[in-house]
Amino acid sequence: MSEGEQPNIYHPEPQSNVGKWILIALAVAYVGASAFFIYDAHSKVGKITQDQAASQKQIGDLTKRMQSSEADSETLAQQVGLTKKELASRASELQRQQQAASARLAAQAAEEKKDVNAVAGEVGTVKTDIGGVKTDVAATKASLESTIAQLQHTIGDLGVQSGLIANTRGDLEALKHKGDRQYYEFTLLKGAKPQAFSTVGLQLKKTDPKRGRYTLNVTADDRTIEKKDRNQSEPVQFYTGREHMLYELVAWTVDKNKITGYLSTPKNAPVAITASPQ
Repeated sequence: MSEGEQPNIYHPEPQSNVGKWILIALAVAYVGASAFFIYDAHSKVGKITQDQAASQKQIGDLTKRMQSSEADSETLAQQVGLTKKELASRASELQRQQQAASARLAAQAAEEKKDVNAVAGEVGTVKTDIGGVKTDVAATKASLESTIAQLQHTIGDLGVQSGLIANTRGDLEALKHKGDRQYYEFTLLKGAKPQAFSTVGLQLKKTDPKRGRYTLNVTADDRTIEKKDRNQSEPVQFYTGREHMLYELVAWTVDKNKITGYLSTPKNAPVAITASPQ
């Protein structure tokens, strides 16, 4: 080579540097991307680990609950089994009681039917009796009316027109039903103390059965009057009270030691506590 010639020098360095920098950039980018991916993968792995731990915990809790439920189910099954036995026993007892009650009701119904039939028969008998009573009442009423029609007025021992005179107890019953006066039936014994009737006292003093006569004392208004030798069925009359009311007595039997008859007073005459109309 001569001094004048320029040597052909090769300068490859600028181009090598650019390539180098590109490689470095690519390496850095790769490292960064790798680091990012590694971080991201680590984060995901951590999250998956946490999720797995949580899932395992949930699985454990669920397992405990299932075990507890199984235990409860066994206990409940035992209780249900016992209850079924009790229900079966109770149902059997109720059925037995129902059958017994039905039998009692049937017997009671039969007894009541028998009683109803008996009562129906008694009612029929009562109806018949009522019909008979009505007939008897009608006959009694007719008899009373006939008796009253046969009774006669007469003049008493005071010369006053008397009411109807009863000669027997039957006649007296007819007069009581007529209701015009009050009547006190009596039996007076000879020698006994005075007996009170209405507001008067009567005392038998003497009897004469053969002649049908008697003597008695009448006590009224604080004085005593002797009615001597009065006849059987004769109205014995006297006045008493402030209103001068006419009282009458009639003896329809005269025996050796007693007389029987009745005392008749006006309807509005006072009534003593010790006596009441018959």
